[in-house]
Amino acid sequence: MVGGTMTGQVLEVPPIAGAAGESIVDYRSLNAMLNIYGADGRIQFEADRAAVREYFRQHVLPNTVEFGSLEDKLRFLVSNEYYEAEVFEPYRPEFVEELFDQAAGYQFRFATFMGAYKFYQSYALKTFDGKRYLEGFEDRVCLVALTLAGGDEALARGLVEEIVAGRFQPATPTFLNAGKKQRGESVSCFLIRVEDTMESISRGVNAALQLSKRGGGVSLLLSNVREAGAPIKKIENQSSGVVPIMKLLEDSFSYANQLGARQGAGAVYLSAHHPDIMRFLDTKRENADEKIRIKTLSLGVVVPDITFQLAKAGRPMSLFSPYDVERVYGKAFADVGITEHYDQMVADPRIRKTEIDARGFFQTLAEIQFESGYPYLLFEDTATRANPLAGRITHSNLCSEILQISTPSSYNEDLSYSEVGKDICCNLGSLNIAAAVDSPDLGRTVEIAVRALTAVSESAQVGSVPSVERGNQASHAIGLGQMNLHGFLGRERIHYGSPEALDFTDVYFATIAYHALRASNRLAQERGQTFEGFADSSYASGRFFDRYVEDPAQGVPTTPRVNELVAASGWRPPSRQDWLDLRAAVVKHGLFNAYLQAVPPTGSISYINNSTASIHPIAARVEIRKEGKIGRVYYPAPHMDQSNLEYFEDAYAIGPEKIIDTYAAASRHVDQGLSLTLFFPADATTRDINRAQIYAWSKGIKTIYYVRLRQEALEGTQVEGCVSCAL
Repeated sequence: MVGGTMTGQVLEVPPIAGAAGESIVDYRSLNAMLNIYGADGRIQFEADRAAVREYFRQHVLPNTVEFGSLEDKLRFLVSNEYYEAEVFEPYRPEFVEELFDQAAGYQFRFATFMGAYKFYQSYALKTFDGKRYLEGFEDRVCLVALTLAGGDEALARGLVEEIVAGRFQPATPTFLNAGKKQRGESVSCFLIRVEDTMESISRGVNAALQLSKRGGGVSLLLSNVREAGAPIKKIENQSSGVVPIMKLLEDSFSYANQLGARQGAGAVYLSAHHPDIMRFLDTKRENADEKIRIKTLSLGVVVPDITFQLAKAGRPMSLFSPYDVERVYGKAFADVGITEHYDQMVADPRIRKTEIDARGFFQTLAEIQFESGYPYLLFEDTATRANPLAGRITHSNLCSEILQISTPSSYNEDLSYSEVGKDICCNLGSLNIAAAVDSPDLGRTVEIAVRALTAVSESAQVGSVPSVERGNQASHAIGLGQMNLHGFLGRERIHYGSPEALDFTDVYFATIAYHALRASNRLAQERGQTFEGFADSSYASGRFFDRYVEDPAQGVPTTPRVNELVAASGWRPPSRQDWLDLRAAVVKHGLFNAYLQAVPPTGSISYINNSTASIHPIAARVEIRKEGKIGRVYYPAPHMDQSNLEYFEDAYAIGPEKIIDTYAAASRHVDQGLSLTLFFPADATTRDINRAQIYAWSKGIKTIYYVRLRQEALEGTQVEGCVSCAL
């Protein structure tokens, strides 16, 4: 390595070492022992630890390419176009070696077989034939750190420390792609507006293809498209409505994927007051006609406050023609506050409308969720009120945690832009709550995460969809998420949803909000730049901070147990004076990032980080997943041991209210959304789902992701002594 670039001869791939010796028990069998109680009635955690060792001995080591030195390895990977040479150019060669030594020095070990298996199957760099490994965990961490730090040696060192220590974990697109020559984007997902023109619809389908190719999930807003039977050029009954567009999008997502590494995935959002809403929901019915049935596309419904109010009063709800609303109000249907203008629109003879039963609508929602888990729900007025920027929240993403302002684009007949609006991309990564609270400096941990995610935002190349590129460059938006709340609570012997758990959630998320805002303020000062629209935000006026400086109870522990936890840790919640000082700094210097937090569901990254997913409860003490050719893989709840099993009650037993309460406590401090999945027992009814929807809305929840019902084992098939079946 000379001057930070890789030079020299191309190396041959070293030959495979001899096959591993025979083992008494292979790693799959050892992992499966997690699901069977031992002779003493205990969960066999030690078998899973043995499975990790055997997985490396039997599979990973024999299939890993060996190199004589780090210099040889990096030269080979760059010369053969596995790694981007540009990643290394800003760094001294000596520093690169030091960074790899630093990562190795932590002596990282996977805590579970699932974590090791998921990393090597889904993230580790492989030879182009897919048969041999070219990276270990520490190698991937170093490439991520070098890529995101962009020549900042201190940031690169900090990122290696935070990721290997398990405090911060970049989202899958970043962790998978960073530093690779053959790769997709590091962005997690994208949100696109579709307007009521054929040009916009065509651009939307094209965007779905282009963005799926780059590896991100894509959601599209369909609320502005005129309904089936609406006139086109004054000729009645010409529009086909939203369902045919959904079919086009479903085919597009099925076709486009990221080099086979990630399948295309998409969602569409529609207003509850759109005339096609019942047809939209019918596409997910089990017995739907194949001409309209939507199998793989995710559905989301945008529900304003007025819909709940009408149902409570037993009144019908009006559905309004988007074409007419746009003509009357001079802006797209989704940009008109339906709650605010509902009575006015009902009375306006220029706007065509139909009526359905409001309670029947919620009943249908519950029925479809009962059958399919869909649709997601976005409570648009709640989300808009909580949004610190000017404008309306109109739709969300594939996982329902991204809530940002977008603006429309307009097009010429040749599909070129006559005006480039602002669409949205999501730049995500998550903190492991249990590891973060143990951090020697929580503020530093958060700041490193914010800087890393900002680098993801700045590195995104989405020129194929100019509206996304413009929105990303204008906002520098990121989504710092959280995971392992239940693992932390179990470790500390606190029941999920208890007063102590809610108190901790409130205090922790307030603290994270403070440190994230402080980090973004420092970025604004360093760069002399704020996000576009800062002047019109509640940050610029200082109003955003009122709740923290005027309410002394905000973010302050109220239970003795949480006071003990904070006193015993290395962090403390921000004081009122801290918030006052931050408010003054933000008003004076601004923020670099328009959005800072969003709590995604977290999946694969939770396994490699040994975390419970997101901030919802575990689905089972020992989770069972079907993973490709290997079949079933078993994953024990992180931090669970024989002595604290009672604190790892599963989500179905905990029930929706405590989950909603937990998310409500966190939502107060999160500027975007949180992926909230609701879990119900097998005997739940649609009425139970409706009650949970109403309760969530009343508690200030912004979105609901999936609805899950426990699937009871068929009679006679339950395995005696099976951990995953035990409640």
